[in-house]
Amino acid sequence: MQKERRKSASSAGVTVRGPKPSAPPMGSSAVRRIIETIEQCEGDPDFMTSFARGLAVLRAFTGHTRVLSVSQISLQIGIPRAAVRRALYTMLRLGYVSETDGGYCLQPRVLGIGNAYLSSATLAQMAQPVLDALRDRVQESCSLGVLDEDEALYVARAQTVRIISVGLHPGSRIPAYCSSLGRMLLAHLPEAELETYLARVAMRPRTDRTVVERARLRTLLEKARRSGYCIVDQELELGLRSVAVPVRSAKGEVVAAINIGTSSAQATLRKLETELLPQLRVAAMQLESLLQ
Repeated sequence: MQKERRKSASSAGVTVRGPKPSAPPMGSSAVRRIIETIEQCEGDPDFMTSFARGLAVLRAFTGHTRVLSVSQISLQIGIPRAAVRRALYTMLRLGYVSETDGGYCLQPRVLGIGNAYLSSATLAQMAQPVLDALRDRVQESCSLGVLDEDEALYVARAQTVRIISVGLHPGSRIPAYCSSLGRMLLAHLPEAELETYLARVAMRPRTDRTVVERARLRTLLEKARRSGYCIVDQELELGLRSVAVPVRSAKGEVVAAINIGTSSAQATLRKLETELLPQLRVAAMQLESLLQ
């Protein structure tokens, strides 16, 4: 670490520019967007490139094993290793990461960043008792989500038993194109934004049921927009079915989506439509009344 500190100090005040990657970074959509913004803002005196790189490094840990090395992060996000090392050293001194054999891992202090949003987000605060009551009525897990970049971001959740292999909680992200929350939100995007999303996102099959054809997805989104609800049957994970409806602000704008997730062994598609969907709509109306 002392060696890294001396190396970092020796390059203080020097802008390190490495070769641009020959292919887009392999990180999440959020990381790719940060890298694109860094490139677009090159030369902007008000844009803090070092801070943006630090955020990209932090986001590189999303969805990976607990420990990542400098080289792994650099390769994943397309930022020079020297810049990655300095970002990690800064986060190490501030207590956001720790150094282990072969790499770095996040520390609990990073939770404060997300909690700062959740604790100040009126929507999430108001939604929690509504979700808790809905869960108790239907005995299924319920969630509230918003669209963030190309993913559905969970901002509140009331859970019964885990029915998906990856544990979901506030702050979790899932692909928008193959989840009921995501599709409900995509369905209400302005046409230009939806076109940009469809042209940009890499839709990969999560199961043998996942819809990855853009034309078919567009048809499903139009159906969801017209009907006011969206059912996704085992496209995100086998055995998982979910139904979602939009949540609107006082101005009528869709600001979030609320869903119920259940096991395909416990609920048929008919049950989702005839029993769970009405309860979900009641919960959405309750939440909307609180937003007035």
